[in-house]
Amino acid sequence: MSENRQIAEEVIEAVGGKDNIESVAHCATRLRLMVADKSKIDQEKVESIAKVKGAFFNSGQYQIIFGTGTVNRIYDEVTQFGFTTRSASEQKKEARKKGSRLQRMIRTFGDVFVPIIPVLVATGLFMGVRGLVMQEQILGLFGMKPDDVSENFILYTQVLTDTAFIFLPALVAWSTFKVFGGTPIIGLVLGLMLVSPSLPNAWDVAGGDVKPIHFFGFIPVVGYQASVIPAFIAGLIGAKLEKYLRKRIPEILDLILTPFLTLLVMSVLSLLIIGPIFHSVEQWILSAATVILSWPYGISGILLGGLNQLIVITGVHHIFNMLEIQLLSKYHDNPYNAIVTCAAAAQAGATLAVALKTKSAKLKALAFPSSLSAFLGITEPAIFGVNLRYGKPFLMGLIGGAVGGFFSSLLGLKGTGMAITVLPGTLLYLNGQVFQYIFVNLLAVAVAFILTWWFGYSDDAKEESNE
Repeated sequence: MSENRQIAEEVIEAVGGKDNIESVAHCATRLRLMVADKSKIDQEKVESIAKVKGAFFNSGQYQIIFGTGTVNRIYDEVTQFGFTTRSASEQKKEARKKGSRLQRMIRTFGDVFVPIIPVLVATGLFMGVRGLVMQEQILGLFGMKPDDVSENFILYTQVLTDTAFIFLPALVAWSTFKVFGGTPIIGLVLGLMLVSPSLPNAWDVAGGDVKPIHFFGFIPVVGYQASVIPAFIAGLIGAKLEKYLRKRIPEILDLILTPFLTLLVMSVLSLLIIGPIFHSVEQWILSAATVILSWPYGISGILLGGLNQLIVITGVHHIFNMLEIQLLSKYHDNPYNAIVTCAAAAQAGATLAVALKTKSAKLKALAFPSSLSAFLGITEPAIFGVNLRYGKPFLMGLIGGAVGGFFSSLLGLKGTGMAITVLPGTLLYLNGQVFQYIFVNLLAVAVAFILTWWFGYSDDAKEESNE
């Protein structure tokens, strides 16, 4: 029997046997299992198997880390036992069906905004680069001053940085229709209607230069440039309406009547009811978030920096995507990113301390790549594979995150984008804050590293936890 075959058999036995495995998938480094009863998993036995570098539950999946290349060979052996196979994306969809109603709702909410994030990341990077090249010191290297910059260049940078936010309702409505089973192109057109140039521009109305249109003498109607919640609600109701109509309209008329009625009804509802109501709700949420982020003495930084990774454990952290999008769309900066990046950096520092202090070759092989992943902004391997596994490193990481968040708040750090943190996130602070950003992240890493090294981990404690 080959070694990989034996490992596959040991894995199956350790996770509760064949009957406990519902489906099998893998990604670049991990074997991903959907199990019927996670209480049947023998965690110690799994972690003692040769070539296993760690195992943890995340997003409803039991993930066993084997590493690049190895995982493909183990997966091939496991599938020989006749399990249902899934792609990683299919299994994620399967996992979303599990969990509490609140968890499923928040995951669905995240599914709407995650596809939009890449263009907002790009927009944030454009803002950061523009902030860099427009600094007097940088222009001075080319013998220029800010007044020497071409108006056409400024116009071009505005195209790069403003387009995604001007048409944000179209992106949100498109994604919402897609997630809730509607036709995405109908959602896209509905979203474009919310920012039609025929309507008063929301930013001009807010600036007092333009007045809203009043329907029936009392309903204010404006464009909803940069709005999120009205487009989300419109997309949700619109997708449900489209599905309702498709079930009742004869097939021969479906192509004509379904899009027509969906857009007709939803345009009226969106502009006259959903828009005015939920735009106000959106402003209340944004105002509350702004107040919290502006609490004095670094209090908001301590709370958000210290608690962020606890929220990551629950898997509901994607709900904050909407907050970040709102901050960027209205203020064109994002103080939340600056705080939570310290939380990620601190977990990386705690994991790095474990990697350097342990004498276990197996733990080193898990902790070093997990730490690198966290330094790149992906903390789940570090949290579930190392820090939570031994408890104290995770706590030291929370303390490091609170310290880094505290100084980030005091220094008034604000990124130009979202969704990227720690090392990649440096690109969001080219607006003259890069040194402060590096400082707070190094501080978070140092605090978590030192505390973990002194108080958070020892191989003796590791052996005791395995007894």
